[in-house]
Amino acid sequence: MLAAALEHIVSGIVDHPDDVTVTASSSPRGDVLEVRVHPDDRGRVIGRGGRTAKALRTLITALADGRRVRVDVADD
Repeated sequence: MLAAALEHIVSGIVDHPDDVTVTASSSPRGDVLEVRVHPDDRGRVIGRGGRTAKALRTLITALADGRRVRVDVADD
């Protein structure tokens, strides 16, 4: 559910929504959501000074309902 929500939100931000993929995995420290976007959209997802990425992390943490979730923006 969290991966689908994150993918929907990020798709609304970027210019190439078809290139957005969110991969969910588990680690001993909690769930990990890895966001991959088109290279031209990476700056949009991170935002000036990381503000957009921080807002995405805050939103997903609120939706996680107490579970530990980490959101990473992948840079290939």
